[in-house]
Amino acid sequence: MKDIVVIGAGKIGSTIARMLAHSGDYRVTVADRSEEQLAAIEQHEAVSTAVVDIADAAAMKALLTGKFAVLSAAPYHLTVAIAEAAAAAGVHYLDLTEDVESTRQVKRIAENAKTAFIPQCGLAPGFISIVANDLASRFDTLDSVRMRVGALPQYPSNALNYNLTWSTDGVINEYIEPCEAIVEGALIEVPALEEREEFSLDGVTYEAFNTSGGLGTLCETLKGKVRTLNYRTIRYPGHAAIMKALLNDLGLRHRREVLKDIFENALPTTTQDVVIIFVTVSGRKGGRLIQETYANKVYSAPVAGALHSAIQITTAGSICAVLDMLADGSLRAEGFVRQEEIALDAFLANRFGHYYAQENRGAHAA
Repeated sequence: MKDIVVIGAGKIGSTIARMLAHSGDYRVTVADRSEEQLAAIEQHEAVSTAVVDIADAAAMKALLTGKFAVLSAAPYHLTVAIAEAAAAAGVHYLDLTEDVESTRQVKRIAENAKTAFIPQCGLAPGFISIVANDLASRFDTLDSVRMRVGALPQYPSNALNYNLTWSTDGVINEYIEPCEAIVEGALIEVPALEEREEFSLDGVTYEAFNTSGGLGTLCETLKGKVRTLNYRTIRYPGHAAIMKALLNDLGLRHRREVLKDIFENALPTTTQDVVIIFVTVSGRKGGRLIQETYANKVYSAPVAGALHSAIQITTAGSICAVLDMLADGSLRAEGFVRQEEIALDAFLANRFGHYYAQENRGAHAA
């Protein structure tokens, strides 16, 4: 059995611990500064907990030393401190961050590392890049890569048409920070919440708009190879307009803690959600202009006997699959590893990646 540390005892961190513990191949220590959150972690013989302050570098190094890997399910602003502790302790590092600047710093930390540093192992960034790179590899030349992902309530019941299913800090961050894109072959930054579009899938109308971080490192990987590359978050129509009013007209982009407090006290959480993954790639094969699309919906479902939301399943399942592939030697075990280095077929064949399997979800690929 391999010893793993999961940083963060929230919705995603607890799901990661549950998946790994019930696999029978991992011993998991869940670490957090909140004793209250740690007390809510499922009791299991393969799970232990530790109260730790991530800002305490010595305590972090002591916690990680001798372990196989650390998985960060902590807020994005703690990413760099955890990566530095992993480097100091000489353990593998995986995270779920969508924050662009944090990932750049992780890449810097990984330059001289003898272990693997694999950031952005969640849904988006993460699985979405694996899918997009797989589709792109089927073309002789690329024209456009369009990536769309959303975690939505199945039964929206408020003006935002939204419930909290993910990290509140993460949602606010991706609604505010600049977004990378490739436009007419040039790598540029575009503003969040802009370039709104509508599309239909299975008879339901959605909107999608720019958000930060979803492309991961794909811009660097495909720069010079594609004319158009962009990522947009999927919501129900009307969401973007209200968010722009909150962030811009009311100035809450400059008062993130106020907006976080409003969200967490006004928007209920739900396990009745759906994750939508929609990737369209166009390019030339044999001289012909061709388009290929991957479309998938993942719903909430039981994991190890307990109901989990779709965003918990997809996010935790993804980082657990990457860990599993690292543990069995399927992935490079040194330096900075990009999500697009991971083969889609191998990911989906993995016991944790199998949560994305379309035959289990009533979804389709075209």
